[in-house]
Amino acid sequence: MKRFVLRFMTFIMLLSFLAGCETDFDVTAPWKDITVVYGLISQNDSVHYIKVNKAFLGEGNAYTYAQIADSSSYGDNIEVTIVEKAKNGSTRSFACEPTTVFDKEPGIFYYPEQEVYKTTFKVPVNYTEQELVYSLVIRNKITGKIVSAQTPLVKDFTIETPRPAQQIDFISENNQKIKWISAKDGRRYNIAIRFWFADVMETTHDTVARYIDWNLTSTKSSTIEGGESLEILYSPLSFYEVCKNLVPVRESYGLNYTENDVDVRLADRFEFRFMVAGDELNTYMEVNEPATGIVQEKPEYTNIVNGIGLFSSRYTKFISIPVGSRTQDNLVEQNIRFIKKIGK
Repeated sequence: MKRFVLRFMTFIMLLSFLAGCETDFDVTAPWKDITVVYGLISQNDSVHYIKVNKAFLGEGNAYTYAQIADSSSYGDNIEVTIVEKAKNGSTRSFACEPTTVFDKEPGIFYYPEQEVYKTTFKVPVNYTEQELVYSLVIRNKITGKIVSAQTPLVKDFTIETPRPAQQIDFISENNQKIKWISAKDGRRYNIAIRFWFADVMETTHDTVARYIDWNLTSTKSSTIEGGESLEILYSPLSFYEVCKNLVPVRESYGLNYTENDVDVRLADRFEFRFMVAGDELNTYMEVNEPATGIVQEKPEYTNIVNGIGLFSSRYTKFISIPVGSRTQDNLVEQNIRFIKKIGK
């Protein structure tokens, strides 16, 4: 692990300034291959993606150069492998193949498609007993350079409240608690309540299952050893404002119908979701949080050996809770087309 100060666009703008406030510049220093890597492993996933790019320097306009795929992609010139190792020494290796993703939004770098490296495998159910560690190995076929990193998995943990068997009603004016026991190798916990409901179409009477996420807050454990009691507070009545803001259909949702096409809505269930970041991912997020105070320049963070970037783990766990009768009554009163289910 190491910390470094390397902001690509700051670097480009600095070179532009030295060249007389133009974006054309000449680079006379020897070329150096800088590999930029981003990847997260999760036992929730069966398909895993690794983003690998190269930092670039070239003659000409830096912004034009950044939008040329060949300037930052390795293509087939690298081998990307994920290695799974258990405490007894047994290993499995998974080759990652280059593939293209098409949902890259416009920006400085080339879009809409970008190249990533993809592999498919399932984490064994007994990953905790095996004490699995995942290593990333990237070999440059041309130069022989090896870039590597490793991470443990975030382990499973216990959610204490709420309990799956109970219904929940958001009616109290007092703050309520969500409580759990921290996970081994987990550090940051982002908590959200996902509300599932159904839109019933007026003309066809078809139903469309939808959800909205009520993002609460995040907290951190003091260590990654696990077993620590953690809790957050939330305001139950805030749920209804969230619903009024997010439930009605918007054009930006990309649905093939409008709010006027919806006849009624039916509440389904809540999911209390815990998105847990591994220690390295938490540190990366801390370093990249907005700066406060006079000093704005911050050291960036990497755990990549012979490169820069991040390779870490994450884990999402949730419990499903039925929607209580009084919550359904309150939803009806919000005038966003909810009706109460028969018998509820």
